[in-house]
Amino acid sequence: MKAKKKLACLFPGIGYTCDKPLLYYSRNLLQKMGWEVVCVPYSGFPAGVKGNTVKQEQCVAMAAEQAEAMLKKIRWSRYDDILFVGKSVGTVVGPAYAKAHGIDCRQVLFTPVEDTFSYVSTKAIAFHGTADSWADTDTIRNHCRRLGIPLYESPDANHSLETGHVGRDIRELGKIMRLVRYFAAGEER
Repeated sequence: MKAKKKLACLFPGIGYTCDKPLLYYSRNLLQKMGWEVVCVPYSGFPAGVKGNTVKQEQCVAMAAEQAEAMLKKIRWSRYDDILFVGKSVGTVVGPAYAKAHGIDCRQVLFTPVEDTFSYVSTKAIAFHGTADSWADTDTIRNHCRRLGIPLYESPDANHSLETGHVGRDIRELGKIMRLVRYFAAGEER
């Protein structure tokens, strides 16, 4: 039997690159599971984005333009399974790209922002810290509930899903990676 061809694309955040814990360990985990992994790094964002709607929209547009350029050579039809893994602004860029290009994929949403839910499919899983200053917890809960997207909350965690307590953060990262593994394998948990 021929093995499925699987592609995962990682869409980072503004200051949260593919070398930071959530994306670094997702990449390693997915590669060990047999996924081809492409990181979609983007750069050149303005300073002072938090709380500035105009700059936030500018960042999404910049990231989307850079993602278009980086992904244009991928022949999506070659893959049997596609997974988009986004962090913050990447939870907008990835789903918007999938929607614009008609790509049927599943999506891992690390610390989604409100704009995420204008594009995301229902084949997703979301992770949110209840002390995330970039996204209101009740708003994220309501969007996930409305779309039927499983939401996993990290109590007292910030926009990086960290609390500042190293041992606790490492244990939480382990739980998150187990859930990503189950989701990538197509298992319900």
